[in-house]
Amino acid sequence: MPAGVYTLDKTHASLTWKVSHIGLSDYTARFTKFDSELTFDPANPEASSVTVTIDPTSIKTDYPYPEKKDFDKKLIEGEEWFNSLAFPEITFTSTSIEKTGENTGKMTGDLSFLGMTKPLTLDVTFNGAYAVQPFSQKPAIGFSAHGILKRSEWGFDTYVPNIGDDVELLIEVEYGQ
Repeated sequence: MPAGVYTLDKTHASLTWKVSHIGLSDYTARFTKFDSELTFDPANPEASSVTVTIDPTSIKTDYPYPEKKDFDKKLIEGEEWFNSLAFPEITFTSTSIEKTGENTGKMTGDLSFLGMTKPLTLDVTFNGAYAVQPFSQKPAIGFSAHGILKRSEWGFDTYVPNIGDDVELLIEVEYGQ
């Protein structure tokens, strides 16, 4: 793989989150608008870096009742929820990458959310790479990431513990040059 800057292939990326709903199920939702850039160093993967920008107004919950179509909007704009009118962007900037296995690692970074910046660590799996990806004919690389954040640490404690404090993040990304 060539070193350099890789941009997110948005058609092959997902950012899903889930949170416990009164201990009966994990409620799942996603952000549909986010962007990311990877600066990749194949000779020293630990020196690579990632930045992510998430649009909190892009929440999709698949809430099943059309007559309550304002559910996503309430989550997006509500001061007790994502409060996107005051905080129109969520960002993550990696600060370190630690290789833990042949295809695994831990990426720690600064998550800025609801006006606070705190560290977050993700478990990352390297899925593969192509020096020449068969469709784009350009270098491409893919990863899966998983992490858990405690939302109350960012002051987001609405309905805790009935709505879980732990939010599980499930991330799938492909980057291309």
